[in-house]
Amino acid sequence: MSSSDIFIGETIGTAILILLGGGVCAAVTLKASKARNAGWLAITFGWGFAVLTAVYTSAPLSGAHLNPAVTLALAIKDKDFSNLPVYWGGQLLGAMIGATLVWVAYYGQFHAHLTDKEIVGGPGAQATTAKAVEAQEKGAGPVLGVFSTGPEIRVVWQNLATEIIGTIVLVLAVLTQGLNDKGNGLGTLGALITALVVVSIGLSLGGPTGYAINPARDLGPRLVHALLPLPNKGGSDWSYAWIPVVGPLIGGAIAAGIYNVAFA
Repeated sequence: MSSSDIFIGETIGTAILILLGGGVCAAVTLKASKARNAGWLAITFGWGFAVLTAVYTSAPLSGAHLNPAVTLALAIKDKDFSNLPVYWGGQLLGAMIGATLVWVAYYGQFHAHLTDKEIVGGPGAQATTAKAVEAQEKGAGPVLGVFSTGPEIRVVWQNLATEIIGTIVLVLAVLTQGLNDKGNGLGTLGALITALVVVSIGLSLGGPTGYAINPARDLGPRLVHALLPLPNKGGSDWSYAWIPVVGPLIGGAIAAGIYNVAFA
């Protein structure tokens, strides 16, 4: 694979991943969405299907890493870090493009949600939801969850450990079951396995932090949230932002170490 193929494939694939994954979060969260309040099951399966679609689309070009933690693990496994910057650059750019497309697709819903007095408060508001107040007090605006993750309870070591554990599960599944014949990305059957693993992680380990398990998935959309002209959007919670970046990278490195010791 050439550097251009890798960059283009990762950009397209990660954009699709975030468009569909962030899209289900928007659908469940925003007022005037037909899927509002559909719940956690909708989100977990939505992200699983997002992974499946993104991998099948981008695998022929780049091997469909779509996750800096997966790329790091494969680099450690193969002892080849030469393509790391190209993969990571495409993944971050794709995540930002996907998050921007979510905003475009739900433009009216974002406006309705963020101008609703019950969501953002203000003069004339009868009530401001406790959840929105709590989120804003912690530096996270009322729609940040559409773009990036955040903890239900802020305990730094626990939040970091949760992201590390979830990523270890994901990356071990990729390394042991998901790779194509060349071992440099996800194969056809591996895409399905990986998508189901993502659903499983969401159902079992997603409750504490929202299961980023992917630095680009969290950082790219968080940057977009900070830049977009959303009314009353609140903060982007940068004090937490390092956890869904560092945690998955640590988890990916540990998973690669486990693989090299136990499976290689």
